[in-house]
Amino acid sequence: MSKPSRRPSREQRKLVPTKERRRAQAELAEQRAKLGYTKRPHTSIANHKCTYDTVEEEQVARNQATAEHIETIRTQLPFLLQRIAKIKDPRNPDKIKYALDVLMLYGMISFVLHMHSSRETTRKMTRPMFWANLQLLFPEFADNPEAPHHGTLTRVLSQIEVNDISDLIIALVSKWIKKKKFSRYLIDHRYLIAIDGTQKMCLDRLWDEECLQRTFNKGKENEYSQYYVYVLQATLTLSGGMSIPFMSEFLSYSEGDSDRDKQDCETKAFHRLAQRLKKAFPNLKIMLLLDGLYPSGPVFETCRQNNWHYMIVWKDKVLKSAETEFEALCNLEPGNSLSMKYNDRQQEYRHANDIDYTYGPNGTKSHLLHAVECRETWEEIEVGGTNVVQKSSKHRWISSEPLEKWNLHRLCNLCARKRWTIETIFLVEKHHGYQFEHCFSYNWDAMIGYHYLMQLAHVFNVMAQYSKIVIDNIKELGVRGFIEFVHESIANPWLDSDWIKVRLGLTPSMCG
Repeated sequence: MSKPSRRPSREQRKLVPTKERRRAQAELAEQRAKLGYTKRPHTSIANHKCTYDTVEEEQVARNQATAEHIETIRTQLPFLLQRIAKIKDPRNPDKIKYALDVLMLYGMISFVLHMHSSRETTRKMTRPMFWANLQLLFPEFADNPEAPHHGTLTRVLSQIEVNDISDLIIALVSKWIKKKKFSRYLIDHRYLIAIDGTQKMCLDRLWDEECLQRTFNKGKENEYSQYYVYVLQATLTLSGGMSIPFMSEFLSYSEGDSDRDKQDCETKAFHRLAQRLKKAFPNLKIMLLLDGLYPSGPVFETCRQNNWHYMIVWKDKVLKSAETEFEALCNLEPGNSLSMKYNDRQQEYRHANDIDYTYGPNGTKSHLLHAVECRETWEEIEVGGTNVVQKSSKHRWISSEPLEKWNLHRLCNLCARKRWTIETIFLVEKHHGYQFEHCFSYNWDAMIGYHYLMQLAHVFNVMAQYSKIVIDNIKELGVRGFIEFVHESIANPWLDSDWIKVRLGLTPSMCG
């Protein structure tokens, strides 16, 4: 049975006019500001008519926006092409029409510009105007008089080692880390990495042997199965709201235990991802942000061996022995508490250190845990009315570091809560133009290859979003609006070729 809706009915909304509700919200905000609470930041794109008075003004704006966005890609393009050249191309050299670097760049740009499907990519990017503008912006396409069919890219992705594309993203992020691009966004000199899993797609037929399976109404007449793709993702989470997806681990049937009828799972995939993460960044100072699935001995042990810090969500009725000891220690040491205001909420903390947790066969292994609980209270206007109602919530985390009053805010508010940024990444990739849930191919390797190209495009769009030269356009149009603005500029005869060449520093030899 579905949950009852919390949305007020039309009759209820008529009883409380919108003006009265807004007035009540403003009064509550004013009262809380006097008590020292700060309003949570909220931004929205401008709500006004177009600011261009003439076609010439719009053309200038479109040229500038396109050049600034493409420049983000072009600055890293030599490095990318150098890495792509190391990917083994299994095709017959005598029958190759499009080089591998051309196809990889073509596929990545389709995701940069938020193409919705393979057919849309083929239909739009093969248009003469679109392809001519891409050749202008990317002279690497100059030797190809026409754009490739998307099916060509699919066939190539099904043949090459697609993990090499994933290595492109990791190498790019590693390069930025070595150049200290993110040094001002770190917390406690550590890089926050959020790890979480999500379903990519689901069908009612087995389209590949590597798909995972779940069965509903087992043993009944209406029994049916679903076949789905699940992926574990690691995201570099930086202060200021920037999040960069850089590593994915796909769950697959072959990684399961067929003898015991056990499928691959998120916790098994975590250990595979942890090995890759340690190999890619052996000396990087890392703090993992994990959800309530991960408080377990093997995860604690993996983090300890890799010298990683962590903040892990601790749900109720998980690690019951540790939960009992936590309550006992908090009662014995009432001084381990803190009361503070954070944004628009009142927070009450209590913490306990050195909780002895045993695990493994017959409890032969042990680990010392440090845990913290945060209870929040705040006021808001009731749904569909003008009365002030009290709200509350409870959060608990397990920390790798001993907890004290002076580090609770940093570890909980500035670190642990940043785990939600990976949920935002999933939301953006699924519903804001990247078509995360679209497989683009029913070949397993090609599907993974498209996923990696999508993430590479997402990385470039994120870096452009936070660059100084693009930020004004983002504030005016929003992220999706800005990308659509660039997309339309490339699809139509807006670009001034001479100005673009000078702006991007495209030499005559590069432009053919």
